[in-house]
Amino acid sequence: MVGAGPAGSTAAYRLASEGAAVLLLDRARFPRVKPCGGGVTTRAYKQLPFAIDPVVERVVTTAELQLGARKAERGKGILAYMTQRRRLDHFLAAKAAAAGAEFRDGVKVASIEADEGSVTVSANGERLRAAAVVGADGVNGVTARALGLGGNRTIGVALEGNLPNSKTDASRYRSSFLVEFDCVPGGYGWIFPKGDHLNVGVGGWEAEGPQIREHLAAFCRKHRIRLDDLEEIRGYRLPCREPDSTLARGRGLLVGDAAGLLDPLTGDGMFEAFVSARFAADAVRKVLAGEEATLDPYGARVTRHLAPLLWASWSLKASFDRYPRTTFALAKSRVVWPVIEKLITGELADVRAARAIARPPLKALALLARAAGDPGHAYKPA
Repeated sequence: MVGAGPAGSTAAYRLASEGAAVLLLDRARFPRVKPCGGGVTTRAYKQLPFAIDPVVERVVTTAELQLGARKAERGKGILAYMTQRRRLDHFLAAKAAAAGAEFRDGVKVASIEADEGSVTVSANGERLRAAAVVGADGVNGVTARALGLGGNRTIGVALEGNLPNSKTDASRYRSSFLVEFDCVPGGYGWIFPKGDHLNVGVGGWEAEGPQIREHLAAFCRKHRIRLDDLEEIRGYRLPCREPDSTLARGRGLLVGDAAGLLDPLTGDGMFEAFVSARFAADAVRKVLAGEEATLDPYGARVTRHLAPLLWASWSLKASFDRYPRTTFALAKSRVVWPVIEKLITGELADVRAARAIARPPLKALALLARAAGDPGHAYKPA
């Protein structure tokens, strides 16, 4: 496993728990700071093979939605578990190690060579031979380049910082998060509650990179936050795969951000990380058992599983980008929001299974997406 983020460590845990010899590598020393909103949706939480309660800092039950002067509060049950990647990733790597995986941090992978029945990883001057390699090393990782995987991606950018509770009324967001659309082209701004601070950030299309700091400053001004009060401000790239990208070949595959697996509307990749980890572990298991010769089938399997959500998310994103007011009005409506909430909580995997009463407004959203170009159509399940 190259990379000990959520996808890599969870895949390592699953395989090690079943007796496989697993080596988990990461170039950073743990615990380490990792830029990320740090929200684990209920949908993502349900994909984990164990609880993460020790590193959960807040439980969110209310979503505050905004578009300009338009506001709405929605939510009935648990929408997300708030944590910090520094704590979460350290916890997940420790779980993998406790299950039997060998975890080595501070190890930089220099190259990966693949042949017909094995792979050789060169790291810190050592050559490591294995039956398979899982690339979980993020958007800029070496695995995808070395194995010729990944391919075309649409890139987003984000900038975030932490606002200490002492600099704000943190109780206002104790069990809620705020999402404001249309404050960044192709994205949104957010305020997420954590234990001793609020995570404040903005994200949008890659073209917004040169203006992303000003977008953050404007978002802060609107919500009466002093930009100078934000600590640990950091930016990062958000990769989103194209439908024709290759996720596996021979004895190598990609998971999580390395594969460009994230929600194009929210930029969140936790659910996709945990799902791809599960499918990756299953693919490696089959190769080790001699049931399959290569990891190639993994790509089609994980794509097929994620397709309904990618289709819905890309379509809604296209609608928001082109027709924000109409899309916001439909999305927050008492008919459509329950469908969105069930997608967030994992109670619904495909919008086509929504109740009949929600179908007319959902069809209206689909028509808006089509008029906007609908990049989600490429993911529409058969």
